[in-house]
Amino acid sequence: MTDIFTGVGVALVTLFTESGDVDVETTTEHAVRLVDEGITSVVVGGSTGEAPTLTSAERAELVRSVKSAVRVPVISGTGAASGRQAAEQTRDSVQAGADAVLVLSPIRANDPTAYYRAVAAELDGTPMLAYHFPVMSAPGIPVPLLADLPIAGVKDSSGDVRRLMQTIDAFGGAIYSGAAPLTLYCAALGLPGMILGIANAAPADSVAAWNGDVRAQRRLSALDTGAMGEFPAGIKAATAKAFDTSTVSRMGN
Repeated sequence: MTDIFTGVGVALVTLFTESGDVDVETTTEHAVRLVDEGITSVVVGGSTGEAPTLTSAERAELVRSVKSAVRVPVISGTGAASGRQAAEQTRDSVQAGADAVLVLSPIRANDPTAYYRAVAAELDGTPMLAYHFPVMSAPGIPVPLLADLPIAGVKDSSGDVRRLMQTIDAFGGAIYSGAAPLTLYCAALGLPGMILGIANAAPADSVAAWNGDVRAQRRLSALDTGAMGEFPAGIKAATAKAFDTSTVSRMGN
């Protein structure tokens, strides 16, 4: 299988106005800034982007805007509580021009195969990454199921090194990690890349850690550990400190 991208991708924050509307222009400007710093892919509307609070139309608008402004792959986070919802969001994102979709597994589904097949019906040739993040949507995706899902790859944000090694052994598709403390390690293992929320706030250190800089990895890990204490608000706060962006959130409001 062909990798969707290589290097460090960002799980982009969604920036909102004071009234809580999606600030498409400023979010797009932030994406451009990160790509200028060496980020090689942009995920719009994922977990870090407060996905549950976005409408399908808002997500598609963000995809169109970011894709028009950057020359790297734009991936849309289209996971939802049901296969029907995820399929609708996938269809809208594909029509908006997404280069790939990232689909969080549904909560309380021990076997999400039917869910991913429902999404696959709307792909129209667009590659899909399954998304294992049990902190956000338990229980996640069992490793033995990955090879039979209609996916091009997987993002694993569990931070579980044993599971990561099992996935490498069992799955032939592209494997991306969302665990910032493992960035240097994943590069050494030969993974194609990372998809990091903390890259919103520290793009240079994210790229440097991927390229083998141990000091950058330590700084990145410390920043990520602090920010992940309140996810995704902590990522947004760290981003605001670095780039003076909005901290307005829809989560919990």
